Amino acid sequence: MSSKSRFASRPVKKVVLAYSGGLDTSVLLVWLRETYGCEIVTFTADLGQGEDLQAVHDKAVRAGVAKDHIFIEDLRESFVTDYVFPMFRANAVYEGCYLMGTAIARPITALRQIEIARQVGADALCHGCTGKGNDQYRFELAYAALAPELRGLAPWREWDLNSRESLLAYAQAHQVAIDANQDDKPPYSMDANVLHTSYEGGILEDPWAAAPDEIFTRSVNPADAPNTPQDLVLTFAAGDAVALDGKNMSPAQVLAALNDIAGRHGVGRLDIVENRRSGMKSRGVYETPGGTVLLAAHRAIESITLDIQAAHLKDEIMPRYAQIIYDGLWFSPEREALQALIDSTQQQVNGEVRLRLYKGQVTVTGRRSPDSLYQEAYATFGADDVFDQQDSSGSIRIAGLRLRLAAERKAKR
Repeated sequence: MSSKSRFASRPVKKVVLAYSGGLDTSVLLVWLRETYGCEIVTFTADLGQGEDLQAVHDKAVRAGVAKDHIFIEDLRESFVTDYVFPMFRANAVYEGCYLMGTAIARPITALRQIEIARQVGADALCHGCTGKGNDQYRFELAYAALAPELRGLAPWREWDLNSRESLLAYAQAHQVAIDANQDDKPPYSMDANVLHTSYEGGILEDPWAAAPDEIFTRSVNPADAPNTPQDLVLTFAAGDAVALDGKNMSPAQVLAALNDIAGRHGVGRLDIVENRRSGMKSRGVYETPGGTVLLAAHRAIESITLDIQAAHLKDEIMPRYAQIIYDGLWFSPEREALQALIDSTQQQVNGEVRLRLYKGQVTVTGRRSPDSLYQEAYATFGADDVFDQQDSSGSIRIAGLRLRLAAERKAKR
């Protein structure tokens, strides 16, 4: 397989590679060295993907990376605190249902990659994203926003290794160390972190074909979930979940605990066809057990603590906010501006939500807050002394004025 690149005439001295240790980035290590003759630094972020990171370290060593050039860091708390929770304060879902577990993981990885590049004196950054997908935008737009002086390398847009088979052939030809069972890998692509697991490609590329149950790794089939429902209580402070069933937890601990509980009840499976940033459609199957519960709970606590117009404004801007994240613009001025608006609405979003998990479903069964705007004296269908129902007459007449005028004009035609 050829390793020539039309970009290789531009020299690179030292590059920081976002490294997973899988087939793609294992090949990338050798390809970068062969094509650019550069020094390589690897960075692997632990975002709760559940991988053996010592094995990733050892693989980089076997590939010839100096030990002091291998960075593996646990970013789970920062990931949930600074990225996942801010996104959930907005109730952000892409195209009405996708909780964007992949999209929200790229900004923190790119940021730390840039910080390491500056620490080690690198002049380039590299990712292993394909030229078809969304992640290339997410990495490279972060590079542009935070480190325009560093060069971004995108080998999938440079090399002629355009399939899994060609990658395996290159690995064999160049004695790249890969997993012995690489040929037995599932015929689909997986991405995981503490928020979700995604499955794409291969047998899932036919949108009519049902996803086989054996692909799921963090939730049981709802039909096989316990026959007894489970109730839990989430406590919120300023829009963030801070305790589960009365036990205070850090953000990452809350999400991990919700993943475990909700996964046992088959909660959080999603099968969609989404519109990628490029405009092409892609079928994805997702597991987001804890996030599904968290979203339902957050909307429930907002329902009694947010003013009507603030709540409706949030719902109006949410699709725009979600599109910004999906498109890789986390570090953009528009995302920061929207985040400031969203966060300003969350100061009174405090209290508790009770939820029931059963056979893949999440049901809110109660909510209460010291900052609640819900007052039974006003909402009651019984007699009350606080609301004069005659006041509605004038409000209705004013609201209906334009409709009456339009009706009169129509009658004159």
